[in-house]
Amino acid sequence: MRPVAFPDEILADVIEHLERYAGAGRDGHVFLGPQGGQLRRSNFRDDWIKGRKDAGIAADVHFHDLRHTGNTLAAAAASTRELMTRMGHSTARAALVYQHMTADRDRAIADRLGSMIRKRHGDAGT
Repeated sequence: MRPVAFPDEILADVIEHLERYAGAGRDGHVFLGPQGGQLRRSNFRDDWIKGRKDAGIAADVHFHDLRHTGNTLAAAAASTRELMTRMGHSTARAALVYQHMTADRDRAIADRLGSMIRKRHGDAGT
């Protein structure tokens, strides 16, 4: 178990989930099975499929895709070391999977390089 920070903007949703769907107390599980007990690895696939359908999520979305999406979004604002810590990985190789190049990031890199050039030219008086 490790603490992971999340945006304040989703606090109300997290609280609602914990109050409605999670186990009671500090040691209660965040996700429970259909009967209110601990999710079992042996039937998790069935639980995921039902939950995915109930939420209107496409059939080609796998449970691990949720982790991948969250960590890809986090990678836009985090260093490799920060991602490793957040995800509980001990090697950079695993964290690098989430650091996709996007057009937005490419533009941000180009803009930062431009800023550095402008600053250098300004310092040189040209």
